[in-house]
Amino acid sequence: MTISIFQAVLLGIFACLASLPGMGGTTIGNYTLGRPLVGGLVVGIILGNVQLGIIVGAAIQVVYIALVTPGGTVSADVRAVTYIGIPLAMLSISAQGLDPSSDAATGLAAALGAAVGTLGTVLFYGTATLNLVWQGIGWKAVEGGQWDNIKKTIPLVETVLPWVSHILFSFIPTVVICMAGPTMVDLMKEYLPMDGLAMKTLFTVGSLLPAVGVGILCKQVITKPLDWVTFAVGFLLAAVMGCNLIASAIIAVFFALINFEIQSVKTNRPALATQAASADDDDEEDI
Repeated sequence: MTISIFQAVLLGIFACLASLPGMGGTTIGNYTLGRPLVGGLVVGIILGNVQLGIIVGAAIQVVYIALVTPGGTVSADVRAVTYIGIPLAMLSISAQGLDPSSDAATGLAAALGAAVGTLGTVLFYGTATLNLVWQGIGWKAVEGGQWDNIKKTIPLVETVLPWVSHILFSFIPTVVICMAGPTMVDLMKEYLPMDGLAMKTLFTVGSLLPAVGVGILCKQVITKPLDWVTFAVGFLLAAVMGCNLIASAIIAVFFALINFEIQSVKTNRPALATQAASADDDDEEDI
């Protein structure tokens, strides 16, 4: 598998669209195109291997499933993870001849994704820093109080100049790294053999990263001890009973309906009690 200049350019464009703050908008860009699970499909289509792209994207998504970016605090940039890490992982898996569904391929994808995520953090802060320059231009125009200048400057600051930031810190790095990817993968294959200590360490660390992501997610969503029961049921459905996502979702909807009915009964119980008491009072008055 190789990456042509045209494919690298497409990856760079999608990296810009998925940038944070997203050129494609927060919802479409950051929270959709910028997620590895969705980006894996996009990268797979661009590189001509949809199955491998989705598998790698899903493996990396588990690592960043609980990633939260409050304000300007970013521990890892999933934009870079998606449009740099996934292509490099796909190249590595293909070059090493690994089975995409194997644990070794998953570990390699997770490890490369984590490494690229750290690089992406630098790119994110570079984008944010340069955007501050454009914001300064906009504030200066507003403080000047000249409406004609404001009308010319604000659209420029909002729609044109940010592309400069994203081209410098999203498009160009993505294109350059993806174009250099095959060479780096060949060097890795030559100097880091599959049975070597370095690759074994990489696979071991990569296999642990999904557990870290799930652990962080559990810490965020589990607030009561009984919540672990719900988590355990989901784990049993997937790991023991072999249910896929669709079957698990249908079962979850069934239990959600049961819970809804129970909560509805609890909510309506005081009203029913009040109605019953009123009926008793009416009967006593009739007597």
